[in-house]
Amino acid sequence: MIAVMEWKLKRIEDLYEKRRCSVDAALSRIKPGNRIFISTGCAEPQFLVQNLSRFPGNIADTEILHLISLNVSPYTDTKFRDMFRLNTFFIGRAARDAVGHGEADYSPIFLSEIPKIIKTGRLHIDVALVQVTPPDAYGNCSLGMSVETVKAAIEHASYVVAQVNPQMPRTMGDSFVGVEQLDAIVEHEEPVIEFISEEPDEVAEKIGFYVSRLVPHGATIQAGIGAIPNAVLRHLKDKRDLGVHTEMFSDGLIDLFEAGVITNAKKTFHPGKIIAAFCMGTRRLYDTIDDNPVFEFYPTDYVSDPRNISRNDDMVAINSALEIDLTGQVCADSLGHKFYSGIGGQADFIRGAALARNGRPIIALPSTAKDGEVSRIVPVLSSGAGVVTTRGDVHYVVTEYGIAYLHGKSIRARALALVNIAHPKFREGLLKEAKQLNYVYSDQELPPADGALYPEHYRWTFGTKDGREIQFRPIRAVDEDKLRRLFYKLSADDIYYRFMGAVRTLPHKQAQPLVVLDYEEKFALVGYVGDEPNEEFVAVGRWFLDRVTNLAEVAFTVTPDWQNQGVGTFMLKTLLGVAREKGISGFTAEVLSTNRKMLNVLSKGGPSVNSHLEYGVYSISMRFDELEETADS
Repeated sequence: MIAVMEWKLKRIEDLYEKRRCSVDAALSRIKPGNRIFISTGCAEPQFLVQNLSRFPGNIADTEILHLISLNVSPYTDTKFRDMFRLNTFFIGRAARDAVGHGEADYSPIFLSEIPKIIKTGRLHIDVALVQVTPPDAYGNCSLGMSVETVKAAIEHASYVVAQVNPQMPRTMGDSFVGVEQLDAIVEHEEPVIEFISEEPDEVAEKIGFYVSRLVPHGATIQAGIGAIPNAVLRHLKDKRDLGVHTEMFSDGLIDLFEAGVITNAKKTFHPGKIIAAFCMGTRRLYDTIDDNPVFEFYPTDYVSDPRNISRNDDMVAINSALEIDLTGQVCADSLGHKFYSGIGGQADFIRGAALARNGRPIIALPSTAKDGEVSRIVPVLSSGAGVVTTRGDVHYVVTEYGIAYLHGKSIRARALALVNIAHPKFREGLLKEAKQLNYVYSDQELPPADGALYPEHYRWTFGTKDGREIQFRPIRAVDEDKLRRLFYKLSADDIYYRFMGAVRTLPHKQAQPLVVLDYEEKFALVGYVGDEPNEEFVAVGRWFLDRVTNLAEVAFTVTPDWQNQGVGTFMLKTLLGVAREKGISGFTAEVLSTNRKMLNVLSKGGPSVNSHLEYGVYSISMRFDELEETADS
């Protein structure tokens, strides 16, 4: 057995030496008209690529296949356009101008399907230029930080040239190729390309905060590259036992990994492992993944397969967009007719997360572009814009102004939800367009443009007497249907006491003023059970301010199953605290003398509560300054 092993190792050494050659010898075998595949992003074999232009005779009229280009290379330089024609699957910054000017091609395709068209021969590859680590004792070279489509290219190319670079990190997973798969080996050591991610600005930080609210402890996340993904990762530091299943990642992920936030302990698919197809980052990232068994890299037909993604319980997919219309159609690869990026893995991960148990597919984007001059939320997509995520696939949409949940919702509900997370200066225009398109009620209103924005910072939790828990937040304009459902759960007595009359219905015209608030003169909070967006309203408390007296009329409603649990008292104290913050002098209420429950709640406002009975109705008032005087005494 030992002799056989020694023979195999000697054979590998001999094969390596036989195929080791100079860059000139390796590239001289390329022929005019060949299709040349080049490794992705930071794994690009720079030495091989830089020498391509030295062979104008035999490397002419060639097509360059690349997943994403980061650096200006001969195949993206206009002076070499007669030699090369780039065909990219994702438009990186180096290729954007070339594609825009018609000097390079873009092939839109799901990232998960690129290996398939290579394997089936529909995308034949003549030459593959790749970068690998030196072989181990058994002749296996690692593809390092990029396995995605490179593995398929090596296995099916007619001629493979490998730059062997000791500075390439050695990664685990399905990332190894044998020396026998390499037709020409060029040894050249150089620093691998580093990628510096964009730092989050204030807008990205707000988006990151909102997205982090949708990530539960123990979730498996898809973490991309850019300002928004980095902001999201920064806001996940208080989470526990996160896992990772992603097509790509960068240094932001390493911060969470080193902090112990990412443990992969709760993963249901590849537990204990970070699964990815490629990464781009700094030397710090490369040193972290080098020979690290926690990180495993696989081709995209495995990593980005929605069926595999869905095997992760609590899968959270976070993707970006360039534009979204009021029906929920998401454009992520073009600005109108101008192609800007690519489909990438968005459609794969959105669908995979939707299929996962408790999965959460998220589209995150700033509300505006061009320094705030253009809204990214639009009535209809720009002419020529492509739909990457369909209106049937979209679930959560997040901007710096909040979260909209669209899946399974009507066009009316979608339009209103998206208008409410658009930039305030575009909301009136969007609502007007929505009315013209007959998406919303013709009399639909929004909170006043000069009013306060939705007070997201108000969040409360209340434990009932019998041990149940209710979450509270301010009401939103998009809550109209949920408020109406609460109304129809009330008993006849509850409705009579709340509205001081026999009210049978709560149609749109009556419900809208109860949810369209300015949060200054009109304020309401709702108590709900269950997780957003599927929460069920069980209580609502509100005030309406009279600016002349600076007193606010207060009212409460609690559904029958949650009465006698201290909910009304909690809402009174909570509303009282918010009102004091806003400089309101006190509360008033009109209560039927037979409404003992409401009278009991209001009596707990303190000894400063005054009441006057007339015609069977108590007029109640409490002044906050008197409350303070009582407390001081």
